[in-house]
Amino acid sequence: MIAELGHFALILAFAVSMFQTIVPLVGAAKGWPAWMEAARPAAIAQFGLVALSFAALSFAFVTSDFSVALVYENSHSAKPMIYKISGVWGNHEGSMLLWVMILALFGATAAAFGAQLPPSLRARVLAVQASIGAAFYAFIIFTSNPFLRLDVPPFDGRDLNPLLQDPGLAFHPPFLYLGYVGLSMTFSFAVAALLEGRVDAAWARWVRPWTLAAWMFLTIGIALGSWWAYYELGWGGFWFWDPVENASFMPWLLAAALLHSAIVVEKREVLKSWTILLAIMGFGFSMIGTFIVRSGVLTSVHSFASDPARGVFILAILAVFVGGALTLFAARSGSMQAKGVFAPLSREGALVLNNILLAVAAFVVFVGTIWPLVAEMLFDRKLSVGPPFFEKAFTPFMIMLALVLPIGAIIPWKRGNLRRALRPLRGAIMLSFAVMLLAFAVSTGHSALAVIGAGLGSWLVFGAGAELWFRTGSSGFARLRRLPRADWGKAIAHSGLGITFIGISLLMAWQVEDIRTARIGEPFSVAGYEITLLDVREVQGPNYISTTAEMEVARDGKQVALLYPEKRVYPVQAMPTTEAAIDSGFLRDIYLVIGDPQDGGGWAVRSYIKPFANWIWLGCIMMAIGGMVSLSDRRWRVAAGAHRQRVAGVPAE
Repeated sequence: MIAELGHFALILAFAVSMFQTIVPLVGAAKGWPAWMEAARPAAIAQFGLVALSFAALSFAFVTSDFSVALVYENSHSAKPMIYKISGVWGNHEGSMLLWVMILALFGATAAAFGAQLPPSLRARVLAVQASIGAAFYAFIIFTSNPFLRLDVPPFDGRDLNPLLQDPGLAFHPPFLYLGYVGLSMTFSFAVAALLEGRVDAAWARWVRPWTLAAWMFLTIGIALGSWWAYYELGWGGFWFWDPVENASFMPWLLAAALLHSAIVVEKREVLKSWTILLAIMGFGFSMIGTFIVRSGVLTSVHSFASDPARGVFILAILAVFVGGALTLFAARSGSMQAKGVFAPLSREGALVLNNILLAVAAFVVFVGTIWPLVAEMLFDRKLSVGPPFFEKAFTPFMIMLALVLPIGAIIPWKRGNLRRALRPLRGAIMLSFAVMLLAFAVSTGHSALAVIGAGLGSWLVFGAGAELWFRTGSSGFARLRRLPRADWGKAIAHSGLGITFIGISLLMAWQVEDIRTARIGEPFSVAGYEITLLDVREVQGPNYISTTAEMEVARDGKQVALLYPEKRVYPVQAMPTTEAAIDSGFLRDIYLVIGDPQDGGGWAVRSYIKPFANWIWLGCIMMAIGGMVSLSDRRWRVAAGAHRQRVAGVPAE
């Protein structure tokens, strides 16, 4: 009965989304206030209905209702409760239900807190948002119904994919979807602005918080996925340029470009067309990611290799919305004339270069991701595009971006002088150069990657600090506390990017890997550490059987850590997984993986010493915190922007 209630609520949400799409658009076109106002209660009602539907599916998973086919396929009575809950979105149908619930949540949030928006713009934004929801409700109801019943309920389920039974994967998809779907709001604002025929500073101020929120959630989601891949897959890496990883990285790059482009529109009312295009393409790449993950056309260790027919449906949605938006963009391009001019050497010029670098980097990732599919379709050739391509093609753009960011944050608007802009950054330049010399001295092989990466990362960190100090003027520390939160957020986010640069470059340049057969009681040395396999035993878990090794790590005769790497087998799915054991430190990780028993005795063991590994995720956390701090700045709230307009005597409509 609960499942049927969830199904009925989902159908009602579909009907409400259709109403919310049509009525407010007609009202905005005709100038009928009541019809425009209908969008707000409809958006809230739609979210309530889809939340009820999601709660019904969650109840079926928590109570192990195996009469529901989705629960049978993706759960088991012996599974820990956290994975019963995460199993709701650990599959295609449930994850799509989460997708539309978050979509409706953003629409309801805009309805609840967008009272200061011009009524016609608000009505159109909510109508476009509802039209996206209607398309995905249809997709779920007609191709991916999560509430299908089995005629004969089985005694137990088939369990969730063991790779997904991990805390990192329990939280990774919701944050990622908050980012993916958050870009739908920027898309809705862009299309609404095109329908209105007006893109101005007020519009940029309204769209920035949504862009910032989406970028922040994407940062958290990508970081969680990277962290999961690092410790769960047992491959020792943090990024593999996997199609699904790339599917989330491309919108992140475009969202970062959109965020910086909106600043130019707000401050100078230029780059309007480019900003609208980025808003459309950011959501378009989110849709491309959804297609990659769910169509089965590209394989990945963590994709939903689903029915290709579903992929065609998603491709049709992508074509309608992105194609329609681009057509509207072409038709209205004449109404988005820039009001200001600027010299190439100015903050506007730096932000344009920033945008170009991010957009081209996203295009490089897109080409590398989609090329195997194109080659197979057009040339009947099986190709694999791996890390070497991405690292060589992508890295130069990130190097140029790192060089530009601190200068672009300080150089004046409209027209600047490079020598004058570099003056406040002299301390940052000297400190970065000192870090480069230190990295060169420590590098045993004089690795260029370590030196360049450490220098660029330090340049971003010290440059962000120098910019904050520059903004204090002659007031010094007294002024620092009074700086706007957006300035602090930007500095924290740029510093986080620098910390991530340092972590990635030093890890890749200095990590040590050792693969060998280890015998119990016989120590071996790796990069100055003495590692001893003490014991290997079988352990019964709640829904798995584990081969657990006990390994001691010592240095200079003193014990550093006792680690317990595992190999697990989940009997229901007969699938093995690797659980790496990691001793994390601020400056290094000791990473151990136990393999299979060897014919001549002993066990296969992989050992890694990974310098600065945690700096990668520390930098991501700092970027997300920077986004949160900026988002808390009252200047970027919709109401604050609208209030300033009314005070200045500018009509709200």
